[in-house]
Amino acid sequence: MEIVSIEKRTFETMVVKFDRFVRRMDAICHRHGEKTMSEWMDNQVNISPRTLQTLRDNGTLAFSQINHKTYYRPEDVKRIVAHVEDRRKDARFKGRTI
Repeated sequence: MEIVSIEKRTFETMVVKFDRFVRRMDAICHRHGEKTMSEWMDNQVNISPRTLQTLRDNGTLAFSQINHKTYYRPEDVKRIVAHVEDRRKDARFKGRTI
């Protein structure tokens, strides 16, 4: 473990700035959080977690992450679900599974 030593005044300045940052973020979340987060979806999506991860990784599905929880806009999910179901139907027709 590495120990870093800083002056008391520098530390107190950092604490004040961090507290100000936290208050600003709380105000933003309070002002916008409830209103918009109710419009977002979390894990009620009917797609497997692995497929969701792949869609996020390759940029196909937009998402936001707050406190390690992932949220999706309903219109994005509807678009992706239709696309995934089309691919599944094509695969079944060809005798494969995805």
